[in-house]
Amino acid sequence: MKKIKLFDPAIGNEEEKSIVKTLRSHLWASGSGEGYVKEFENKFKSYVKSHDCIAVNSGTAALNLALSLIDIKNKEVILPSLSFISTAHAILVNGGKPVFVDVDPETLCLSHKDIEKSITTKTVAIVPVHFGGMPCNLNSIQNIARKNNLTIIEDAAHATGTTYKNKKIGSHGTAVCFSFHPVKNLAMPMGGLISINHKNHKQFRKILLARRWCGITDRIGSEYNVKELGWNYYMNEFSATIGLAQLKKLDKLNGIRKNIAKFYDKQIDVEHKTAFNKDCSYHLYWILAKNRKKFREKMCQAGIETGTHYKPIHTMKMYQNRTILPNTEKIGKQIVTIPIHPNLKTFELDKIVNSINKFI
Repeated sequence: MKKIKLFDPAIGNEEEKSIVKTLRSHLWASGSGEGYVKEFENKFKSYVKSHDCIAVNSGTAALNLALSLIDIKNKEVILPSLSFISTAHAILVNGGKPVFVDVDPETLCLSHKDIEKSITTKTVAIVPVHFGGMPCNLNSIQNIARKNNLTIIEDAAHATGTTYKNKKIGSHGTAVCFSFHPVKNLAMPMGGLISINHKNHKQFRKILLARRWCGITDRIGSEYNVKELGWNYYMNEFSATIGLAQLKKLDKLNGIRKNIAKFYDKQIDVEHKTAFNKDCSYHLYWILAKNRKKFREKMCQAGIETGTHYKPIHTMKMYQNRTILPNTEKIGKQIVTIPIHPNLKTFELDKIVNSINKFI
């Protein structure tokens, strides 16, 4: 029995041709980020309508670099616990203290009410996560940030193509961090990007270009200088050329995801599930199952892959503390993610819905 995959990148002839072309060019990577990397940055900047874009080799790298733009050493940064571990790690890497806040049980994005309760004199930033591609309530978060002089660094790892107030995610916060991976809406072998929206975007670009390539600056031919610490974070040409092909059809592929979400919304007979929202890009579609282990086993036996996104970060040994997050902890024990990728056939969608309604 062929399994229905939880994730599956949508690719075609254009991606194959671009890979062969890049392979034969013999220019596969460049720390200075020329070639297809620069073209991808420019195309993505036009797509989200931001001031600037810096391509990197992962969403984790994007978060690490974006948070390096502000001084968070020995200071507090607010974030959700219901996220991939990189969201918290990036704060620690930059010397900050993660402060975990509960989520809205309907969207699984940060609860703005809980953000306000968690602000102290040491708080310097908020890292909202657009969970599963669902846009956070940025208006509320921006108002809180302005009132308390805080910086917003958005984690948009799930939200490539998501919109908020008729504008693409990537055009709002000081820095917005994207992730491109085979499971993501815009698929690459590995990749990430920082979208910048700030009056100092030219200076930020200069800083980030150096930090993504080992601190190298002032390069002329084979001569260059290093003035500060940097990392090997630049994107390769193979990822960039695939990204260019994927970007052309991103809205179409996200449209397919939205249609699947609309179908699930009508057909899945579960009390708690992802809400339908025309602005969401639906990287993930989740439901809550009281007996998750048993439910997932039955779905697996039926030939349907499922996932759990995510185990709350504050429950892991490295981050364990006395923080109590009722919504996050309940959801973390029950959340199940189901297939929503563009390659799903009608008969597979019917099978997914029928199986969920039968086993839940």
